[in-house]
Amino acid sequence: MIDQLDPALLARIQFAANITFHILFPSITIALGWILLFFKLRFNVTKDYKWMEAYFFWTKIFALCFAMGVVSGITMSFQFGTNWPGFMETVGNIAGPLLAYEVLTAFFLEATFLGIMLFGFSRVPGWMHNLATFLVAFGTTASAFWILVLNSWMHTPAGFEMRDGMAHATDWLQIIFNPSFPYRFTHMLIASGLTAAFLVAGLSAYRWLRNDRVPAVMAALKTGILTAAVLIPLQIFIGDLHGLNTLQHQPQKVAAMEGLWETQCGAPLVLFGLPNEETRQNDFAIEIPKLASLILTHEWDSELKGLNEFEGNHPPVAPVFWAFRIMVGTGLLMLAASWVGAFYLWKRKDIIKPLAYLLIPMAFSGWVATVAGWYVTEIGRQPWLVNGVLKTVDAISDVPAPIIGISLSMYLVIYAVLMTAFMTTLFYMARKAGQKKSEANTPSSGQTVAEAVS
Repeated sequence: MIDQLDPALLARIQFAANITFHILFPSITIALGWILLFFKLRFNVTKDYKWMEAYFFWTKIFALCFAMGVVSGITMSFQFGTNWPGFMETVGNIAGPLLAYEVLTAFFLEATFLGIMLFGFSRVPGWMHNLATFLVAFGTTASAFWILVLNSWMHTPAGFEMRDGMAHATDWLQIIFNPSFPYRFTHMLIASGLTAAFLVAGLSAYRWLRNDRVPAVMAALKTGILTAAVLIPLQIFIGDLHGLNTLQHQPQKVAAMEGLWETQCGAPLVLFGLPNEETRQNDFAIEIPKLASLILTHEWDSELKGLNEFEGNHPPVAPVFWAFRIMVGTGLLMLAASWVGAFYLWKRKDIIKPLAYLLIPMAFSGWVATVAGWYVTEIGRQPWLVNGVLKTVDAISDVPAPIIGISLSMYLVIYAVLMTAFMTTLFYMARKAGQKKSEANTPSSGQTVAEAVS
């Protein structure tokens, strides 16, 4: 049965499974590092120990996510050689250095100073511990910078020329600051901020519902809610700019996102529909006239190109169409939850139980929105691996389908076990922290951060 499946499809599913699992953890650590720095600086200014208690607890979460991200990231690099040799053969002169820069300038920085964050609180001067926290946060952001440079270049390649079927760099500044990079990088940083903010708010709400309402928990809860309340409108604005950039460079992706088949002036916004690629229309569609043109071009009667303009050269429509709506829907729920939370914190200096119960599952809403957005981006690039340069089918290896299927099955089982363990550990750590008095978290002389919060 499995040997009848398309090896290219299996390889794509395998890479999608790997990157879906991997991106969950950097999407937390990129922003959580800066939240930790905020906790530490607030303690330095106020001398209120609740900020250090919050710092100690969330440093453990950060370390756990960092470890999971490293392990899951290693498996992806293997697949460039096993499943996608055509990628490195064609664009390795550009992809290779960018991946190397990420390791040399970011990963080593994070890995080195994370040890000081965890074990150096009482062993190094305060300024050094502050610096270590800053460098870890900076390292996570630098890592995202280089990865998103490569990913953005794959969507909007620039600064290169093809010689003998291979891409050669002609201008590294154009490669790094390619047309879609500023929007994609900013969009991802804010997405990470929202992911970390809702995780902080959600786990803190879990502790709040268990009557663990010590100052450290309330400080973290307020930080998570208010951070999300500030970031989500900004994300909507940046998302709009990113959409305009995508419309300019990848109009077929936008057409798939909108379920737009025919080129139209004053194109409608499809609220709901079932994209049908056989009939090339949306079944059971619910539309708002002209609204898609207004959103995408800021003009009521502007023209939007439909998928029929790109027949044979556009992505599969249904996955992009639905992933985009999941992303937007989750974002609107984030907006509502964070603003309601901010309102109650302003009026009552506390939250209410219904909101706390909502925040617990929403602790992982950032994951849903990030993964959905990533699917829009990556599936929306098909049939190209590097847009206009290398098609996906031309980069696949000749590994038989059964071999890919076996390794894919193993990956999925391992990821299911790891995810179960991760989620269980998060809530165990929250319960355990709530069982101790806040004074017990104060590190005595010679204690490390890890010892103080264990």
